[in-house]
Amino acid sequence: MDCLKQAISEILHLETGEEFLVKDLFKGYEWNRLGIGERRTLGALFLNEVKNGQLKNLIEVVNKNSANQQLYVRL
Repeated sequence: MDCLKQAISEILHLETGEEFLVKDLFKGYEWNRLGIGERRTLGALFLNEVKNGQLKNLIEVVNKNSANQQLYVRL
């Protein structure tokens, strides 16, 4: 998925200790152009990369916000 690659590449621009949502890794109009299903799929794929993939030692899962969106922190 190209969106997953884009999200992963944007992580390099984050500072250590910075909290973020997956949608923060996209420009507003790019995120808004994704359908709900694509956003959910992207969120699940990103979470899997953080837990089991190439982002395992770079990103940590924090918790969910009041809108039930997954928060992450850059290590």
